[in-house]
Amino acid sequence: MNSHSAQVGLVGLPLILLAAAVISVPIARLGRLSAIVAYLLAGVVIGPYGLKVFDDPEHILPVAELGVVMLLFLVGLELEFSRLLAMRRDILGLGLAQLSLTTAAIWALTLLTGLFDWRGALVAALALALSATAIALRILEERGHLQHTYGQRAFAILLLQDMSVVPLLALVPLLASPGASSAKLTLADTVGSVALIGGAIAALILAGRYLLNPFFRLLAGTGAREVMTAAALLVVLGAALLMQVVGMSMALGAFLAGVLLAGSNYRHQLEADIEPFRGLLLALFFMGVGMTIDMTVVWAHLWLIIAGALAVTLVKAAVVWGLFRITCTQPSDALRAGSVLTGAGEFAFVLLPLGASLGIFSAEQGSLLSAIAAITLLVAPPFAALTEALLRRLGTRRDRHPADSFDEAKGSVLVIGFGRFGQIVSQYLLAEGIDVTIIDADPEMIRVAGTFGFKVYYGDGSRLDVLHAAGLGKARLIAICTEKEHPTNRIVELTLAEFPGTKVFARSFDRGHTLQLLAKGVDYELRETFESAMRFGREALVAIGIDADRAAIVEDFLRARDRDRLAVQQAEGIYGGLDLLRTRPTPAPLSVVQSDARALNVEAVELIAGERAGKG
Repeated sequence: MNSHSAQVGLVGLPLILLAAAVISVPIARLGRLSAIVAYLLAGVVIGPYGLKVFDDPEHILPVAELGVVMLLFLVGLELEFSRLLAMRRDILGLGLAQLSLTTAAIWALTLLTGLFDWRGALVAALALALSATAIALRILEERGHLQHTYGQRAFAILLLQDMSVVPLLALVPLLASPGASSAKLTLADTVGSVALIGGAIAALILAGRYLLNPFFRLLAGTGAREVMTAAALLVVLGAALLMQVVGMSMALGAFLAGVLLAGSNYRHQLEADIEPFRGLLLALFFMGVGMTIDMTVVWAHLWLIIAGALAVTLVKAAVVWGLFRITCTQPSDALRAGSVLTGAGEFAFVLLPLGASLGIFSAEQGSLLSAIAAITLLVAPPFAALTEALLRRLGTRRDRHPADSFDEAKGSVLVIGFGRFGQIVSQYLLAEGIDVTIIDADPEMIRVAGTFGFKVYYGDGSRLDVLHAAGLGKARLIAICTEKEHPTNRIVELTLAEFPGTKVFARSFDRGHTLQLLAKGVDYELRETFESAMRFGREALVAIGIDADRAAIVEDFLRARDRDRLAVQQAEGIYGGLDLLRTRPTPAPLSVVQSDARALNVEAVELIAGERAGKG
């Protein structure tokens, strides 16, 4: 009986968590709320202060924290050095200023309440100063403002906040009360710990520099997708465990692993493989946090929580507005930027439980702060929408001012397949300095391309998650240069269904494949051997003595016949238009015939007689 109950519990509890996630998120979306809010509320409902399905969330949180580990890995994966270098002024200038000023303002307000000492107030301020990346980016993308000046600067602030999470996770334990730990370390112990941590970080760097790319190239050569997924998890969890063993946080190890792989050819594939695990475990993490929120404390201090959330929202908006007012030419852009960065960040729900667990503030205070952070997430989308509506009502719409100059901007293109065909296509784009992302699933091709200076990412372009990770949602055109019909068709179908605004150019395998692509509605298709064969045939005619003009006439005729036959085949099928194959080019004379042909030899006499007999 006990065995049977254990089996039911083993399956039943995950089933309840999955059901809570599946039910809560669609309901939250109807109210245009963040998925984070949905998970927190679901945790409250099924936790010890709700339906009491879970009496002790501490059993869930250790596993759920792996979601934070994977999130830090993906954050590190996004930090390409070239990208950071291009945005360094906004990241280090605006980003640091926003985080410092917002933290200082919230710290002062928290101290004024008299509920926290300086340590607790500082941890609370650091946590609440962070902004919700998911909410901010969603608002910017929905408005189409992510590429605007203020959108790029807001993104730089979010990037700085993501980069600051690891130092903050290291700082919070240092703020714990000196009496929290009775153990006293000697100088030798301290030096040993520092050396151990330094050695672990050095090992990670060396492995990332010299081992990971060959390792993934070897595994990619097997063609087994599940092996690549397992390898991605192995790298993330292995780096996290190494850091934990030497006394640092697991998040730091995952972050370092991501940074080391940010420039890897396998970056997009790794991102796509980790993303589903990250999403599920983060959902579990936020539900676990929701279970720890003491609803008796929330109801007892409801007005304080609402007032605190509104105060945090206004402070964050005011700080960003002030900074952007100095650097932006449009006052309306400063207000827009301030309105999208008000929600508490995802990592607020990591720092606040950490502070409570270290005794920096009590569990009751932790519940109070988590509730305030959750309310800011509820308030953020309507606050941004209200700000935008007021700006329009006041006549400060962006189109009434000079638009940003995009004279030097070039539309980005995603090229899938870097074989013989894709290499030539890419050269056209790169020659014009167009921002191109190239994906290929052949590790050997990627290695060879690297020796010629091409940056090619490893990834399966027929997977929707890889297309998302590679940035197809922001691309103007996708050039599908894959060799085989099935993956090409799959990519075309995914692109047309999920990215309807993107132009689709596709390489066709043969005539039948061309008809399939035309039926699907691609913007342009080209049979892989058509142009080369046409040119080859024309040059062959010239080489055997046919006049170059006549050869050009033949080529034009064959092209026109091919187009006509394709049109017939689209209506009648692959066997349509067979009669057109029997036609031949018969050039008409350039002027009206004035007299009959006259034979100059015996052979000509026979030809003319035969032609006249045929006409008669």
